[in-house]
Amino acid sequence: MIILSAGDLTLQFGVTTIFENISFSLNENDRMGIIGVNGCGKTSLFRTLTGEYEPTHGQVFKAGEKTVGYVAQDSLATSADESETVLAHAYGAFPELLAMEAELAVMEERMNAGDTRPIGAYTQLHEKFIRGGGLEFRSRCQSILMRLGFDKSTFDLPLCKLSGGQQTRLALGRQLCREPDILLLDEPTNHLDIETLRWLEGVLASWKKCLLVISHDRYFLDRVTNKTLVMEHLHAKLYPGNYTTALALRAEERETQERLWEKQQKELAHHEAVIEQQRRWGQEHNFVTIRARQKIIDRMDLVEKPKEAPRAIKMKFTSSIASGNEVLSVRNLTMGFGEKTLFRDMSFLLKRDERTFIIGPNGCGKSTLIKLLLGQLDPVSGIIEAGYNVQVGYYDQENQNLTETNTVLDELWNAYPRKTETEIRSALGLFRFVGEDVFKTVSVLSGGQRARLTLAKLILSEMNLLILDEPTNHLDIDSREALETALAGFGGTILVVSHDRYLINRLATRILEVNPGPAFGNAPLCDYAVTHEGDGYNEYMAFKERRQAGIESGEIVVTPVAGAAKPVPTLDDVPNIREESQKEQYLRAKQAAADARKKQHHLEKLGQEKEALETELAAVEAELYGDAAADYQKAAALDARRTEIENRLMEVYEELEALGQEV
Repeated sequence: MIILSAGDLTLQFGVTTIFENISFSLNENDRMGIIGVNGCGKTSLFRTLTGEYEPTHGQVFKAGEKTVGYVAQDSLATSADESETVLAHAYGAFPELLAMEAELAVMEERMNAGDTRPIGAYTQLHEKFIRGGGLEFRSRCQSILMRLGFDKSTFDLPLCKLSGGQQTRLALGRQLCREPDILLLDEPTNHLDIETLRWLEGVLASWKKCLLVISHDRYFLDRVTNKTLVMEHLHAKLYPGNYTTALALRAEERETQERLWEKQQKELAHHEAVIEQQRRWGQEHNFVTIRARQKIIDRMDLVEKPKEAPRAIKMKFTSSIASGNEVLSVRNLTMGFGEKTLFRDMSFLLKRDERTFIIGPNGCGKSTLIKLLLGQLDPVSGIIEAGYNVQVGYYDQENQNLTETNTVLDELWNAYPRKTETEIRSALGLFRFVGEDVFKTVSVLSGGQRARLTLAKLILSEMNLLILDEPTNHLDIDSREALETALAGFGGTILVVSHDRYLINRLATRILEVNPGPAFGNAPLCDYAVTHEGDGYNEYMAFKERRQAGIESGEIVVTPVAGAAKPVPTLDDVPNIREESQKEQYLRAKQAAADARKKQHHLEKLGQEKEALETELAAVEAELYGDAAADYQKAAALDARRTEIENRLMEVYEELEALGQEV
């Protein structure tokens, strides 16, 4: 049964067309994902479907008295009563049940006072109350709120005390409690950590009612949706299947249309060439041929040339000279605010060229950890040391390093005053800031535009350590893919806080989970080295599941961390679930021996290089301060070589120290 449909929807504001002639229909159990670049009209389509916007042309059909729920991208939990609590707001999703509950309470008071007249009405209303879910709606609300990151200590908080992210999650939770017949969600994965995302995916994947969701989270779309509406060039087309399926169908369709168009163009060119040739000959029978050919052309059903995909952003991070092997050393780090401790005795070492992702639940201190590493906050205790020659580039998830009164052009130009206007405009153009867009002030930019501008500033700087805090927030799918490609090609070290599982899966060589939970003895950190690049997230989740299974079966015993720092749990802490065969034991021993030989060979090579460099350095310095002292050109060349030798020696020293050798 069709529950929602759009017929030739067109929306215009003045002379600006947002979208035109969009049509689709959805059944009761359809779950449709809507994708497209930022600014293509996805949110405007939602507002048209809900009646907030009046379409310029076309109509929206909604079956019967079906209820509609809408959670906007930055929905705030609002109430006429500013003191309304989190729990009361969630209960407000059931006004009919609350009204019946109040009426039943009045009847009970009367009957307790000896009035028997309400008994019949009370019985009928009580049965209706039970049929409507009156006995379980409160526990349902509490359960959903807790899954969305609210604990019982926050249930009694007034709405005015909540952060923007908390209010958005509360608005989402209220709609999930209510279960409307048609649910519209605009970027519901914002402000959710990975565990909450996985839970929400499970809820929505089994949603028995009609769902429409705008999202740039490819993992989420693949697991939740069964139809996909692709919006581009003011139009939209509905494809069966989830995101991956729809993209494959769309690519196949474009390829087929491209072939048909090229074939028809060749045919047209042939007919037109014949017509031109016949005209040159100019005989009577030639004009008969011309008319025949022209009729063929006139009767052809012209194939439309496929439009180019929307312009994608392009970026490439420029790395500076290499850092030392040890990039960041964190030892026994403890951080908290007031009486609340975020983490205690955290230690890890970040090495050159690693792509490390920090994950963990909301509120565990991931962004705080980044600020500590950058020196923006001081720890309660512990040591943070940057390695040799480390140059940092930082992306802030809130884009707080932008000046609100600047234009887009000035924001970038002020950061790089030595560049020409042409160079600045070219850089902005790569991030879809073209024409008059460069004269917009930062204060009027959308979240996606602010993110792109911040990335534009970042790529023009030179660094060898990229620290990124939720870099894919507010970016559309095309922009996310461009960022992933740029990060994959970066010739330095990367440290990223992210909930984007697609990004983690593709790029991670190492995963640090903050406060990984009881399965790790409540250690402050789980440090996991990815063994199969390109599958990092899936590999880590499989590791966690194996560990949890081992704990539940009693094969793994964990000791809670108390006081002193404990070794960070790694993959080696998990015993095999089954006994190793003799062959496996032999192969493992063989690999260990090979690794030991490789390490020893590397140590010998480093030792030889160290001696050679030290000898050369002594010779260069002797010549520099001796015979070359009066020869400016020769002294400059020797000084440059001395710097090269010293830089390489520092790297060799650090590498030898990391391998446990005295320098």
